[in-house]
Amino acid sequence: MDELIIGGKTYRSRLLVGTGKYKDFNETRAAVDASGAEIVTVAIRRTNIGQNANEPSLLDALPPSQFTYLPNTAGCYTADDAIRTLRLARELLDGHSLVKLEVLGDPNTLFPNVVETIKAADILIKDGFEVMVYTSDDPIIAKQLEEMGCVAVMPLASLIGSGMGILNPWNLQIIIENAKVPIIVDAGVGTASDAAIAMELGCAGVLMNTAIAGAQNPVLMASAMKKAVEAGREAFLAGRMAKKLYSASPSSPTTGMIGK
Repeated sequence: MDELIIGGKTYRSRLLVGTGKYKDFNETRAAVDASGAEIVTVAIRRTNIGQNANEPSLLDALPPSQFTYLPNTAGCYTADDAIRTLRLARELLDGHSLVKLEVLGDPNTLFPNVVETIKAADILIKDGFEVMVYTSDDPIIAKQLEEMGCVAVMPLASLIGSGMGILNPWNLQIIIENAKVPIIVDAGVGTASDAAIAMELGCAGVLMNTAIAGAQNPVLMASAMKKAVEAGREAFLAGRMAKKLYSASPSSPTTGMIGK
């Protein structure tokens, strides 16, 4: 079976989904179920997972016994902030060590600050965290984060929440070809075809939130994304036909035709 392995744990689904921006936790659960995702991200600064005892908790809608939680540092702009946030998440989730690190550069583009990201990753890895890291599509930075010990590298397709799709497939291919850890596209996916393209390039998975939560019908879009990721993965494994510019090749053989 073709499975995704992150930090030594095996997953059937290669679609990772966020839990923010839905109208309520019921819609969140319905979309996650439709997506087939086993790993769900949660923004510690924005979602209640026990910080506020008198408010509804995501833990009730998506029990940790059924899903792998991936606490993330959305909204953090410094390494210190990100480290503090993930240490809090570890306490709230009873020692959970798998995390998604993102350190943003500015509130307008949400482009990653790779200097602060590298600084935070180094400290978190030494502190026993299994770090999945959001970064730019720079192949050199991606390789550096892998060599530091990140369990997955997550380059952007385009800016967070933009829905612009994969703007630089060439850089992603370089990153994938040189990686020994899973490469998971994170940010910028807008629709099912974007997810399929990411998987056809050879990505190990796709992480998305706004593409599903921001759709007119989030549950239906979640189902579409599930199918797109699966189809893209199968196409990658199958190996596409070669592109042949101006080289006609009929689908049916011309030899042995009736009457010839």
